[in-house]
Amino acid sequence: MKDEDFDIEDTGLLYEHFRIVADAGQMPLRIDKFLFEHMQHSSRNRIQQAAEAGYIYVGDKPVKSNYRVRPGDVVTLMLSQPKHDTTIYPEDIPLEIVYEDDALMVVNKPAGMVVHPGAGNFNGTLINAVAWHMRDVPTFDPNSPEVGLVHRIDKDTSGLLVIAKTPDAKTSLGRQFFNHDTRRTYNCLVWGHFAEDEGRIEGNITRDPKDRQRMTVAPADSNIGKPAVTHWRVLQKFGYTTLVECRLETGRTHQIRAHMKHIGHPLFGDERYGGTVILRGERTSKYKAFINNCLALCPRQALHARTLGFRHPLTGEQMDFTSQWPEDFAALIAQWERISKQKD
Repeated sequence: MKDEDFDIEDTGLLYEHFRIVADAGQMPLRIDKFLFEHMQHSSRNRIQQAAEAGYIYVGDKPVKSNYRVRPGDVVTLMLSQPKHDTTIYPEDIPLEIVYEDDALMVVNKPAGMVVHPGAGNFNGTLINAVAWHMRDVPTFDPNSPEVGLVHRIDKDTSGLLVIAKTPDAKTSLGRQFFNHDTRRTYNCLVWGHFAEDEGRIEGNITRDPKDRQRMTVAPADSNIGKPAVTHWRVLQKFGYTTLVECRLETGRTHQIRAHMKHIGHPLFGDERYGGTVILRGERTSKYKAFINNCLALCPRQALHARTLGFRHPLTGEQMDFTSQWPEDFAALIAQWERISKQKD
């Protein structure tokens, strides 16, 4: 939801544009702050204006900005114009299917593909491709929240995702993700050298008030944002950069990207979090050319969802999957291996 979407003509009718149900553990929080954390493209000032205009509802009643959200509250933004059509239509887009049965499928998403239609990306997504793949299965409705994506990864992150084909499978898998019973690791190239070989990052993930498309980290003991924990382990050192494995306890938006930025190690190539500037290394034109070549080889954040593990929702069997690095990520690591050997 963007700020300009609030600038509308009042027709007397209201249409739902945004809906969220407060978690069971939600602490009392002003509704303008609550929505500011959850609505990516909206400023707090515009949210307050929407509340004053009677556009923000809890249940079936409009509320003002100072209303405190409580567990289980159904919060909606109602506007006087219809929402953009976000119906998911099947599109013949190639899918790399790693595993599939009657209950679920595991796919390897390429970098550059959005997983689900949203603001600015209403087609060409992973779920459009899944809808095409499942087009002859009458029980699978890509527009039903009871099936489909169980978790997400960013557009420019590559790697593994699990998709539920049935409501029972989605309930089971969703519970495993909620209870942190899944096994997920990511490989990433980050700027800088680590003194230790492994560590743990704990800090709440919340939207950056200076950039609504970026996340930032708040103290773990604060009531700001959502708790997040990332475990990291060094895989390979290149001097100015490091290949790291990250294991997630939680799965927050931009969690690895924000946590690594927070500890001073932005992901290489991550423009939004400062990873496209030269943060470590030499001042020579040769080194600058090398970095530019690396950024051209892998023009995105160097982040790959490497492994995914969960219990099968029907059999209870432990399922573990590993995906190879995509070509751009592998080429980037090869370049850093080459220059690292030259320095030795």
